[in-house]
Amino acid sequence: MTSVIDIIKNKDDIENFFKVLEQRGAVDEGNYIQAVKQIVKDIKENKDLALKLYTQKLDDPNFTIETMEVTKEEQKAAYDSLDPNMQRVIKKAKDRITDYHMHLRRDTWTYRNKTGEVLGQKITPIENVGVYVPGGKASYPSSVLMNVIPAKVAGVKNVTMCTPAVKGYINPLTLACAYICEVDHIYKIGGAQAIAAMAYGTETIKPVNKIVGPGNIFVALAKKEVYGKVGIDSIAGPSEICIIADNSANPQWVAADLMAQAEHDEIASSVLLTNSKELAEKVVKQIDEYIKQLDRKEIILKSLENYGGIIITKSIDEAIEISNYIAPEHMELAVDKPFNYLDKVTNAGAVFLGNYAA
Repeated sequence: MTSVIDIIKNKDDIENFFKVLEQRGAVDEGNYIQAVKQIVKDIKENKDLALKLYTQKLDDPNFTIETMEVTKEEQKAAYDSLDPNMQRVIKKAKDRITDYHMHLRRDTWTYRNKTGEVLGQKITPIENVGVYVPGGKASYPSSVLMNVIPAKVAGVKNVTMCTPAVKGYINPLTLACAYICEVDHIYKIGGAQAIAAMAYGTETIKPVNKIVGPGNIFVALAKKEVYGKVGIDSIAGPSEICIIADNSANPQWVAADLMAQAEHDEIASSVLLTNSKELAEKVVKQIDEYIKQLDRKEIILKSLENYGGIIITKSIDEAIEISNYIAPEHMELAVDKPFNYLDKVTNAGAVFLGNYAA
């Protein structure tokens, strides 16, 4: 049986693999941009009416403006429906994320220089922030926690959340996270129409000052389209992970982390760099076993077959050099004494240190 993910062995194959990765995010915006521009224009001009028509067409034929906002009672019911252990998990996550972002919070400061002028910086929280939470192909409750909590810590007065309700359904865990984070308003809308509604406002939705949160190509292009009217976090590309591992790593955990990234979408990239041939072979075997059990196997298969790979390196230092070239969004140092290597990592969005890092 052919393995889901390949161990890439010869130099030519490795170079070709890098070329494939470089082209991964080169989406032809022309296929999408006109549609996004039209949606944004319609929402800007026709507000709730356009929002209703697009949502009925794309997500839920029974959608109504009157039932668009998720009530506090619905949020609480979603939270109450969870297993008590899951309730404890999301509360613990909220506490840990809050504690982290308290360390990032900036304060107003001033000083008087030698010639007597007073200089400084006044930090003022944004008044209204919009948070987009994906819910089409899959649900990501963590997007609620990771976007709403920093806003609340910063002192944002009003947080509006939009998430698609496909055929009226929103994952209860997504609503439960919103409930414990005390989101001010939640609307059952998604895609470019949600971004436009938050940017320009409708008869029902109050416009925001900044929009954050991940989404598909339509969401990304809509954020690009409304930038200037509102602030945005970034135009995010397809997700990616690069794991650097030695023989101290747990092959089951490495396989799980590669697949967790691959399940995002078909153009997500998952790469393992290791100096251990034995570990590489165990990870391949583990992925082949896991794939049989997963609901999103078709997406994972396409992602790993097209943009996944394992490269065996001479050393961990060489693996880090390759990772710096790839410049991954997420990078794991699943090695013994990971802090010894941290300073050598120069190009990575987020670095996870050690075998027990999430």
